[in-house]
Amino acid sequence: MEFLNDMALFVEVVKAKSFRRAAEAIGVPNSTLSRRISALEKAIGLRLLHRTTRKIELTEAGQLYFERARRIVDEARLAHEQLGEMLAQPVGVLHASLPVDFANIFLAPLLAEFARRYPGITFEFDLTPRRVDLVAEPFDIAIRMGEPPSSNLIARQLARLPRYLYASPRYIEQYGEPAEPADLLRHECVRLSPAEVNGWTLHSESETAEVTVGGRFLLNSVGMVRRLATLDLGIVVLSEEIAADDVATGLLRRVMPAWQAPPIPVYAITETRLLPAKTQRFIEFLREHLGGGVAISKLRN
Repeated sequence: MEFLNDMALFVEVVKAKSFRRAAEAIGVPNSTLSRRISALEKAIGLRLLHRTTRKIELTEAGQLYFERARRIVDEARLAHEQLGEMLAQPVGVLHASLPVDFANIFLAPLLAEFARRYPGITFEFDLTPRRVDLVAEPFDIAIRMGEPPSSNLIARQLARLPRYLYASPRYIEQYGEPAEPADLLRHECVRLSPAEVNGWTLHSESETAEVTVGGRFLLNSVGMVRRLATLDLGIVVLSEEIAADDVATGLLRRVMPAWQAPPIPVYAITETRLLPAKTQRFIEFLREHLGGGVAISKLRN
């Protein structure tokens, strides 16, 4: 069954897009790695890689073999890790992409608790609004707010966070407090781009209202939306968790309590269902502390 080892080496070469980088990553000589892949091609009877001095490319047979081999290698690695969990805590580097404002404002204390619970895990976090490529980039997981676009990635819903309307006490003192959605047309509303460009959708127990609110501020940062609200610049829609500290200190207060915006879903996005222990524990921890969604699906129409 030596070809199984060569299969794993082949997968590493394709992921690294280079014999040299793969050899450095797994700690074998470049010449040995090249020889093993050549032996694998000979055993199969088909060329898997086109090699040039600058890069490698998959042949048609190589692409098919890689897609199958990667699943096999991932399953084998997962089997070893699950058995290893009987003897030790999860270990390794967790590479995660996180929403900037949500991570800074709300996730930071949860991440501190997770780090204390699992001392064998180290962390590399990328806080960015862009949608990272979980196939081409070295991320184990991406945490995203809002419904993700359809793709072949795997989405695990962690929570649905309630969202309400907030304003500073001084703003309410100066401009009055709205009582119903139509009143918002006379107020400054600080909106999040692009989701709130056209206004807000609000719900009460028995009614739904589409409100074309306006205001001088339209921006793409939840943290800045929150900050401007504390500076008396208008009414905002925020998740309860994001607003909690400012409400507790009196910088914000909830307005129009009979109305709320649709809850915002939080998803853990991964390339595969076959996850190492470090990633599984991270998802389980966030689900436990964010409120516990259970949906798992492929992001495909």
